[in-house]
Amino acid sequence: MSTLSNPYLHFAGRAREAMTAYQGIFGGELQVMTYGDMGMEGEAAPAVMHAFLGGPVTLMASDHVETVHDSPKPATGHVALSGDEDAVLRGWFDALAAGGTVNVPLDRQPWGDVFGEVEDAFGVTWLVNISDPA
Repeated sequence: MSTLSNPYLHFAGRAREAMTAYQGIFGGELQVMTYGDMGMEGEAAPAVMHAFLGGPVTLMASDHVETVHDSPKPATGHVALSGDEDAVLRGWFDALAAGGTVNVPLDRQPWGDVFGEVEDAFGVTWLVNISDPA
């Protein structure tokens, strides 16, 4: 059986900044490895080859470096945060909205949950769904 584990986000030179901000929001331990750490020299050396944030929210990320990857920048997607801890999820939503854009304010939806959508300061769209614990 296979399961979706965690999102892998791609940034254009802002992976370290984004992952540090996410660590401030979600907590957890952040590990960052650069292309330079792996022996690469030149303009790509300081870029993030792989970052891992482990905690209540697990995220991975890298910088998409044109000189390293032959492929175009990967398509963006959305990250969903779901649960029944109202205060925690509202706090994350508000923190992600700082410097970003609220596309859908947190509000009760026809399916009964509270839902909102925010694009953060790094261009990542977050879908937050707060289910009724009852």
